[in-house]
Amino acid sequence: MEKQLIISIGREFGSGGHVIAEALSKKFNIPMYDHNLLDHIAEEKNLDLATLKKFDEKPRNVLLSRTIKGHSSSPSDHIAMMQFDYIKRKAEKGESFVIVGRCAEMVLKDFEGMISIFILGDKECKTKRVQEVYDISKEEARKKMERHDVYRKQYHNSYCDSKWGDSRSYDLCVNSSRLGIDGTVAMLADYIRARRGESK
Repeated sequence: MEKQLIISIGREFGSGGHVIAEALSKKFNIPMYDHNLLDHIAEEKNLDLATLKKFDEKPRNVLLSRTIKGHSSSPSDHIAMMQFDYIKRKAEKGESFVIVGRCAEMVLKDFEGMISIFILGDKECKTKRVQEVYDISKEEARKKMERHDVYRKQYHNSYCDSKWGDSRSYDLCVNSSRLGIDGTVAMLADYIRARRGESK
């Protein structure tokens, strides 16, 4: 049986982390989970997909939620826990996959085949990328980056003991601005193969 491979990708908005995750998924011929997790969960539990998406990777609203006897009333908490449970069940079955975000470096840290990566980038490179992808101005791009990274940081830090983007929480942190997207993918693929004891 082939060794399990789980690639966890954390990312700054605009760093190309999602594109890099897609490329690694294709390179190692394993499925990728990100927003599509909600499609699987909605189908499995017969839930409304639009509602799940509304609270996906969003921090809990402390003004609109409370915890009673260890049970939270926050929709964000419920959706996060459903995603954590889903990827953990996949991992426990021995499946290999790429997972983007979802605190996977914490949720799946005990699995031997797990490799956790955080993708960051230079502000100017990220801004330019966001401008091109969303066809917006430089100022709009920077505001969008800041807003999404605040959400990601709050979401991550509310469920993990470690801090979002802290290099000590990941196997590898990479600035995608240095080698570009393709160069970063190639370097990460080499690293993953080396970790698995494989030759090119």
